[in-house]
Amino acid sequence: MRNGSIFKTLGILGGLGPMATVYFYEMLTEHTEVSCDQDHINILISSRADTPDRTDFILGRSKNNPLPVMIGEARRLVAAGADVIVLPCNTAHYFYDELSRATGVPIINIITETVSHCVGCGMKKIGLLATEGTVRSEAYGSVCQRLGIGITYPCEASQRLINEIIYDEIKQGKAPDMEKFGQVAYELREQDCDTLVLGCTELSLLKKSGHLGRYYTDSLEVLASVTIRSCGKTPIGFEL
Repeated sequence: MRNGSIFKTLGILGGLGPMATVYFYEMLTEHTEVSCDQDHINILISSRADTPDRTDFILGRSKNNPLPVMIGEARRLVAAGADVIVLPCNTAHYFYDELSRATGVPIINIITETVSHCVGCGMKKIGLLATEGTVRSEAYGSVCQRLGIGITYPCEASQRLINEIIYDEIKQGKAPDMEKFGQVAYELREQDCDTLVLGCTELSLLKKSGHLGRYYTDSLEVLASVTIRSCGKTPIGFEL
């Protein structure tokens, strides 16, 4: 909920990537307390799968800016009646300020909400598992600094493993290499992290599959819980 307002219609700016968008919609539906169809959240979904890759642009590997496409889709959602927008993609929040100014409705920030959740749970240090774009842009680091919580990242070699899991495996519909994932997770756990944040919504699918336990904080679960409350509903069944 923002400034006491309850949003009536939710717009999901999705397709970034598509599997994460599907899982987010599933999560909202499964975890909203209802007694009939009419109790669910009113939702509009844009899944613009051909949106240019966010990490490639952030890292200068591509000049194909995804922001104009994101602004266009966000405005389509607003024109269709969305009162609030969510982006089930952490890396896309690199463009959050410009997108917010261009859209004119509130956008729930997955990064701010995830870090705030960790702070609220009394955590002092998080380890971040995310795309290289999210890591290099300091999207989480700046919020952690502002909210007074420590953050650590995988080493360069381990980040390459996470990139492979996200782009070469999950995004291609292949089974993720959990041995590689465990290697990176062990490295961060050894640095006295209170939690490892799944800061890429593709990685959220690992928790869905049952591979991961409660030591991991799933940014998509946090976003779903906040979104449900912001739409005036009661979230249920989350292990947050």
